[in-house]
Amino acid sequence: MSPASTAAASAGPSARRQASGPAFALTAGVIGLCLAASAVPSPLYRLYAVRWHLPTSTVTLIYATYCLGVLASLLVFGRVSDTWGRRPVVMTGLSGLLVAMGLFGFASGAAWLFAARAVQGLATGIAISASGAALLELRQGRDPATASLANVVASALGVGAGGLLGAVLLQFAPAPLVTPFVVLAVLVAVLLLGMTTVPETVPRVSRSGLRIATPGVPRQIRAPFVVAGLAITCAWSIIGIYLGLAGTLAPALLHTASPLAAGLAILALGGASAVPPLVARALPPAVQIVWGTLALIGGIASMAWSLSADSAVLFVAASVVIGIGVGFAMFGALRTVGAAAPPDGRARVMAAFYIVAYAAISLPAVAAGFVAQRLGAEATFQIFGAGIVAVSVGTLLPALARHRAQHRAQHRA
Repeated sequence: MSPASTAAASAGPSARRQASGPAFALTAGVIGLCLAASAVPSPLYRLYAVRWHLPTSTVTLIYATYCLGVLASLLVFGRVSDTWGRRPVVMTGLSGLLVAMGLFGFASGAAWLFAARAVQGLATGIAISASGAALLELRQGRDPATASLANVVASALGVGAGGLLGAVLLQFAPAPLVTPFVVLAVLVAVLLLGMTTVPETVPRVSRSGLRIATPGVPRQIRAPFVVAGLAITCAWSIIGIYLGLAGTLAPALLHTASPLAAGLAILALGGASAVPPLVARALPPAVQIVWGTLALIGGIASMAWSLSADSAVLFVAASVVIGIGVGFAMFGALRTVGAAAPPDGRARVMAAFYIVAYAAISLPAVAAGFVAQRLGAEATFQIFGAGIVAVSVGTLLPALARHRAQHRAQHRA
């Protein structure tokens, strides 16, 4: 990470004073809530399909619309917060998320869902890259690893809590296709109000107004970015596949028709993802990526075995192992990118990082949705899981090489 003197130039005094207080928690909360809001509809899709007679292909395309919205947002607006400021960009994203919750709440057909998911995707892309950059700046020079830790924990708990919230409200709440989005809208409004108290971390002299620029990776940090990009590809691609298939796999293996089965399965994976950053933060980032890819390989292989053996216990255990792998890999990837990103281009680099992440979580999941129509959920997981294992194996080599190079450099110093 950049030295403290660089941090002082890139973040104002009030930001540094409040970095350990509510400002940091609120900014991490934005990331968590964005990912929770993205996971809440997953348990609801089956009810949408039944009520409105939607084919599986339409449900898959609705999810794809969200992913395309995020990617488009990151491509077009990913660097805006470098010149306009973090806080106004985050607040713009949260405002868009509030609109999306309204569209979900009033939805009466597939067209409404397409519109809601598109707006949600655009809003999430705007908010999440600016929040990730702000977290780095709020901790710069004091405890930079905490920024990555907060990002991973917020993301993991957001996915897990969002999946469970959707399932619980679907099972027990009145108006199950409306209540989840009312709850989310209230939470978004609270965060939006709270963000008015968060200090701006981009110095005034660097703010030149609203400027559109594409994300990018400076030449000098491409090597660490590739390692981080491979790690986040492994981690988020399995999340996308899991979210897409858990609604079918979990109830079948747990022998229940309750939507709580899928919600609890998502919580198991998401909750486990939050553990590695809390217990293994002292490990070098490259080592965290190595442990993450190894856990992903073992977890995916165990999951495939559980499906063949029809074992609910093994399925839950595999979900936890996969979650641990996701946590390690994502934490190592974020620390690698955070340490390498230049102070005057953090949002640009974070946007590029999240483009890789959202491409990983979306493109395989969309493809899996279509494949599952022909081959079924179990065979689809076996196929796509094998592909993710192959990428994970390929990620081990550059991660190990990076760790050895850094280890040799430290000994020479």
